[in-house]
Amino acid sequence: MKKTTVYIWMSTMVVLSAALFTGITFFDLGPTLKPIVAKANPVGGEPEFRQSFYGSFDVPLNKPMDVAKIGELIYVTDTNNNQVQVFDQSGNNVLKFGKAGTDKGQLQFPYGISGDKSENIYVADLYNGNISIFNNKGEFINYFPDQEKAIKSPGGLRIYDEKLYVTDIKENKLFVFNLEGKKLMEIGGAGQEEGKFIAPNAVAVDKDNHIYVTDSGNNRVQVFDKDGKFIRIINGSTDGKGSPIFVNPRGVGVDSKGIVYVVSNLSHNIYAYDKDGKEVRVLGGMGTDNGQLYLPNGLFIDERDSIFVTDTINQRISVFY
Repeated sequence: MKKTTVYIWMSTMVVLSAALFTGITFFDLGPTLKPIVAKANPVGGEPEFRQSFYGSFDVPLNKPMDVAKIGELIYVTDTNNNQVQVFDQSGNNVLKFGKAGTDKGQLQFPYGISGDKSENIYVADLYNGNISIFNNKGEFINYFPDQEKAIKSPGGLRIYDEKLYVTDIKENKLFVFNLEGKKLMEIGGAGQEEGKFIAPNAVAVDKDNHIYVTDSGNNRVQVFDKDGKFIRIINGSTDGKGSPIFVNPRGVGVDSKGIVYVVSNLSHNIYAYDKDGKEVRVLGGMGTDNGQLYLPNGLFIDERDSIFVTDTINQRISVFY
């Protein structure tokens, strides 16, 4: 009965989210705010809202799902436009690539995005079931060579230390590959127990090679060591064993101080926790004003601890630092 209740709750949340996305897509209910750059943050200050950007003037972002800084540019999966939009750090659009379809270089539901040290761009396509690789000019190179054909529905992905970490949303697993496509590790399977997932959406790796996975259907983040051994749960409660604060957690990232940031999609917040699991700050809150969020999804933290968030219903990227 408990498992049935969980699945019914998840289905309800998906329907509600879909209804909100439909309203934005077909009836243009999104905000019409202009990009803004705020004052500089003092050294050592708390992260605050600093900047937002919406895409090119001819094709604004429509359901941005994930974001990554690759080299000195910001790459965003512009999902309803079946493309990737690329920005400089002032929020100016410098490139777009991809279009709807199932052929090479085409995208159906671009979701997770990451880059390697050569600044090649890896784009997870949830509907096409593959990961496309482009160069930094937006030219298609190849599909990621998943040697065992393990990936069915790639969601979030990150490249760290020459390894590709990718969540498989429908298979309820996390896979780790080398960049030649050899599978190095597999974690998960459907369930509510430690080490199991329901619809894992995003992944991050810290400087100690700890792996963080947003276990969206279970409203938690699970943490593993570099060998895939379960370490702990983060869900907003003191020890990770109490009632979760998160509602449909999506993006996750870790800054240089070890602070873990988690996107709580349906409560429109980003929660931050120190290494002891203590909440240190909350960003966002539901709304359309600058600094507020509306069904946020992806999150990326760069080497300067700038926090990039896909503010999905507001159809923009919000930046905090």
